[in-house]
Amino acid sequence: MSKPNDNPADPFKKALSEATKVMANDPELTVSYSVDPSGLAGDQMRLPQVSRRMTRDEVLLARGTADALAMHRRYHDEGVHARYRPAGRMAQDLYEAMETARCEAMGARDMPGTAGNIDAKISAEATKLGYEQISQASDAPLATAAGYLIRHLATGRALPAGADNVMQLWRGFIEEQAAETLENLNDRLANQTEFARFARQIIEDLGYGDQLGDDPDAPDDDQDDTEDSAEDDEQPDSTGQDDDQNDEADATPEQSQEDSQDAAQAQISTDDLAEDEMSEETELPEGEAPLEPPPPPPASEADPNYRVFNDSFDEEIAAEELADPAELERLRAYLDQQLEPLKGAVGRLANKLQRRLQAQQNRSWLFDMEEGILDAGRLARVVANPTTPLSFKIEKDTEFRDTVVTLLLDNSGSMRGRPISIAAICADVLARTLERCDVKVEILGFTTRAWKGGQSREKWLADGRVQQPGRLNDLRHIIYKSADAPWRRVRPNLGLMMKEGLLKENIDGEALEWAHRRMLARSEARKILMVISDGAPVDDSTLSVNPANYLEKHLRDVIAMVERRKAVELMAIGIGHDVTRYYSRAVTITDVEQLAGAMTEQLAALFDKDPRARARFSGMKRAG
Repeated sequence: MSKPNDNPADPFKKALSEATKVMANDPELTVSYSVDPSGLAGDQMRLPQVSRRMTRDEVLLARGTADALAMHRRYHDEGVHARYRPAGRMAQDLYEAMETARCEAMGARDMPGTAGNIDAKISAEATKLGYEQISQASDAPLATAAGYLIRHLATGRALPAGADNVMQLWRGFIEEQAAETLENLNDRLANQTEFARFARQIIEDLGYGDQLGDDPDAPDDDQDDTEDSAEDDEQPDSTGQDDDQNDEADATPEQSQEDSQDAAQAQISTDDLAEDEMSEETELPEGEAPLEPPPPPPASEADPNYRVFNDSFDEEIAAEELADPAELERLRAYLDQQLEPLKGAVGRLANKLQRRLQAQQNRSWLFDMEEGILDAGRLARVVANPTTPLSFKIEKDTEFRDTVVTLLLDNSGSMRGRPISIAAICADVLARTLERCDVKVEILGFTTRAWKGGQSREKWLADGRVQQPGRLNDLRHIIYKSADAPWRRVRPNLGLMMKEGLLKENIDGEALEWAHRRMLARSEARKILMVISDGAPVDDSTLSVNPANYLEKHLRDVIAMVERRKAVELMAIGIGHDVTRYYSRAVTITDVEQLAGAMTEQLAALFDKDPRARARFSGMKRAG
């Protein structure tokens, strides 16, 4: 019998891990489950986390991801892949997408059971990226569409709805430009070298031939054809293998090379690849394909000079994906226990805020109107003379009902302990209070995935330490409560802030820009953004290789942009540190126990009917 504390998902995880090793033909493969993006890194495979609930969607996504990565491990030769990899960004995206499709198609041929599982993975990713809603080819990633088309033609299987939509938007263009090349698809699938040449030809057909770089099959200029033939037999190529060895690897693609330590860079997780592809604003060609893709958008709307070395390791993630439900409940109980002495004071402040808001929700009317609801006080006059004008009334709209409030919480390591506990419980109480008053609330958090750089820094080191690379850490933006989620459903999520190891470094500028973008997408007429932080942005990895004020300058630029556009009302509360030097609407508290009072007073002032009270708040603690 299993113990009561055993995770019911463990037997499934173990069985899936063993099956994955068999399908990948690699008994030394290590399979783990993580909330981090899925992918392959050397002999390590990361699969999506499966919670104790083992929902159908979780199981299907884990199985589909495992099958897709196993097929890549089995049929992909990194040496051959690197030899034919193009030089340009768009050409690389097309090349990678088609190779991924080849591996999955080979799996569908040899192991038909994998096809349905991978379909489930593709469907989940397409839904997550909103592919079903795309109506124009210019909004759909060309590389993704090309990969979908290769998989469809090779397997004959229909694609899930969202993926099929993206493929169909570009299918006419791809088949028109590369019809002759596509005829040879099925003859090239089993031989990776032949398929790589096929993929390069497709890229050229689509108008990106100038991004291919040097032809790996071209002979050297200083040797004649005879000498080239001899050299091909005796000298290793750029991958460190003889051509005979390459041919042998192509004939048996299930055999992986032992020296493929660069596989981590070649195998990009599906979510990361999709995000990179979505950033390519490929336009629908008219007449002929574009020769160059448009330049990528700047990393920041507020400062075009702000740089990010690599954003493929960043994540925007829901709190429930960073811990299973049982752990969230335990952390929430711990948070409630820590804040028990403060609940009375916080509750009184919340009730005060609620009374002030509800007092403004009482109905008010405009009388003596030409039309509207019949005024009962004028009933006798109407009966006596039905033609009497101005006998109607209209209910006046309440200003703050059509409002959304976002609380953006600093989740940096310096907030650890009492500050983060009080910030969490105050956010919780405010969300509950404002929800009672028909004001929608969103709670967001920001930190980094690692101390001192993470995977971004590792890539920077591997790429030769370019000078002033820009932001050099992996962001983690957490959604504790979305604006449309009821408070009762997400209450345990705030306990996540108590999780050991979650709080790391803080890059405030990008977090503020992220929260601002989310608010602009909302339909509410009034948008209020409150930032709770304990100081300036700090990331050791970034600041060690960029100017000392790099992150601080970006934060100031983002604040200036938000305040200049005036679409969102911005305010800030600093805990123990003066944030009035950044924000024009700000207050600094010296004791974290003052946080609840500061939050409620600021929000109450914003909703005050008296314009003089709102004006006093607007001028409060201006940076001087």
